[in-house]
Amino acid sequence: MANKDHARLDELQRDPYPLYARARQAEGLTFVPELDAWLVARDADVREVLRRPEEFSSVRALLPDVMPSPAALEVLAKGYGKRPTVVSTDGAAHQRHRAPLNRGLSAGRIAALVPYAAERATVLVDGFAGGGAVELMSAYARQLPGQVIGRLLGFDPADVPAAVHGGHRAEQLLFRPMSTEDQVAAAHDVVALQQMLDAYIRDRREHPRDDLCSLMVAALAPGGGELTLDQRHELVSNLQNFLIAGHLTTTALIGSTLFHLLRDRRQWELLCGQPELILAAVEEAARYDSAVQGFRRTTTRPVTIAGTELPPGSTVFVAYGSANRDERRYDRPDVFDITRRLSRQHVAFGHGAHGCPGSQLAREQLRLTLGLFARRLPGLRIDEDQPPVVMRPTMIHRSPEALHLAW
Repeated sequence: MANKDHARLDELQRDPYPLYARARQAEGLTFVPELDAWLVARDADVREVLRRPEEFSSVRALLPDVMPSPAALEVLAKGYGKRPTVVSTDGAAHQRHRAPLNRGLSAGRIAALVPYAAERATVLVDGFAGGGAVELMSAYARQLPGQVIGRLLGFDPADVPAAVHGGHRAEQLLFRPMSTEDQVAAAHDVVALQQMLDAYIRDRREHPRDDLCSLMVAALAPGGGELTLDQRHELVSNLQNFLIAGHLTTTALIGSTLFHLLRDRRQWELLCGQPELILAAVEEAARYDSAVQGFRRTTTRPVTIAGTELPPGSTVFVAYGSANRDERRYDRPDVFDITRRLSRQHVAFGHGAHGCPGSQLAREQLRLTLGLFARRLPGLRIDEDQPPVVMRPTMIHRSPEALHLAW
């Protein structure tokens, strides 16, 4: 993609909502060159596509915005992965990849994990509460989800920072323009992450534990004996996908939620005064500015959606973020309002077969974060002495690049 195209893509991704609004009012679907896809923008159409996986395949759900350079690809070839995952499979293959995630993210396991998440959240806040100011993304929002996912997977806490770093570098490599030198450096970080994951996989084969890593090994490579190289590649792919999805999306949700609550001071004060609104605030934040703005789907046969005829092989971008602002479904959809009677009717966590299996864990981390901050830091505000908040240019993990707060 040329630099000029990257500039247009950045502009779109930093604020896609004006495009969404136009697309919802247009007849049929709107083709978006920056995404190289037809935009599915209306709530009803988004739900229809997600209910028809046999016609709208997930095989190319995560196409990169940037193709790594030959030098970076040479480094990546020394690692593991590039196998289908729960995000990029359909039918029986998708069910096979999803089954261990459903077990590992059961209501009971999540409930058992919440006290650990609350403990880690408290430790993180203790680390900056006395300072009067903090950059929230680096000091908290990028820390808590990684620690929680690391615990769920069964990682040694000492390995979690490197795992989180590797996840961020994988996202940068595939979705951000970088120089060849920077791409190569990122590729080395990704390979280091994959080697770490492979070591955990082989250890859990020999010494299974009560953790999600062990569940994935048992489910995707049943039986005993030494893992084949192909099994290791598949397991690394799926473990890496889950790790990245598990911490980057929750990081984005925490950052965006605090930003919108504090941008409208009345909302924050209302939350502090009425903590019973926290659950509603979690759902409104997910609806209003969805962390995952959408995924691509590819047509498997001639289909018609919203009156637009698409041949086989067509790419559509299923915009959760647009569906959640649909005027046909929500009153005043562009208003952030934690008193909204919303329940969980939005599609911020997807819909249908590919609905996010970790949505409850993300909700729990945001819930405890809002309760903790409202109790400990009721005077929290956006630090006006710092540069204005800028959203990261991505459709996969939408969040502030930095969020400077003071109290």
